[in-house]
Amino acid sequence: MIAEDEPLLADELAEHLAALWPDLRIVAQVGDGVAALHAIEKQRPDVAFLDIEMPRLSGLDVARQIAGRCHVVFITAFDQHALGAFEAGAMDYVLKPLSYPRLVTTVGRLKERVVQRPSDLSRVALPPASPSPAPCGHLQWVRLSRGATVRLVTVDEICYFKADNKYTLVVTKDSESLIRKTIKELVDELDPDTFWQIHRSVLVNVRAIDSVFRDGSGALSVRLKERPETLTVSEQHHHLFRQM
Repeated sequence: MIAEDEPLLADELAEHLAALWPDLRIVAQVGDGVAALHAIEKQRPDVAFLDIEMPRLSGLDVARQIAGRCHVVFITAFDQHALGAFEAGAMDYVLKPLSYPRLVTTVGRLKERVVQRPSDLSRVALPPASPSPAPCGHLQWVRLSRGATVRLVTVDEICYFKADNKYTLVVTKDSESLIRKTIKELVDELDPDTFWQIHRSVLVNVRAIDSVFRDGSGALSVRLKERPETLTVSEQHHHLFRQM
């Protein structure tokens, strides 16, 4: 059974599982915690993939209530949540966006342990909150739409963000897409050690920078490793590159 409130991600997980484990039968695919409990009660699955953060009841709440009736794999965008649950006895975890190699590992573990008695997660809890924001609390991936297709892209793949009227242009090495988040929102959500604001309308991935130079007019600009265009650095952000 899959309990995940993002239908596209749930479908992607189902497709990967079908490819990796043809004998596996998905008996239910639901979008909230209450529906997950009903499905587990009715279908009695051997394995439940539970999104930690979903409506009505969280995946952790569901895991506590089923109390060892099936094996659990948590789905989460936050490493610390997944690791805390795993250490408490969960079968395994997968991170958003989905990683095929990680799923290969998870399925291998499931095949080995599915014949064993499931762990009782009635007392599973999140690890204590850190007094300061953990790095993995930053935005890790964005959803890009192109026609009827939605692509999940990790922030590491993004070269830069650029404001475009009411939207923001997301630029990877081989694509450009628009999202509805503003540059200001992204500044608050992205890791400041990885994404630098070099202009009021531009956020650049530091790892995507090849070099910094001054053009004929003396303006400071950034050359990227995998894109042909250069990005202008406004004067108020010159200090970012003084140590480079």
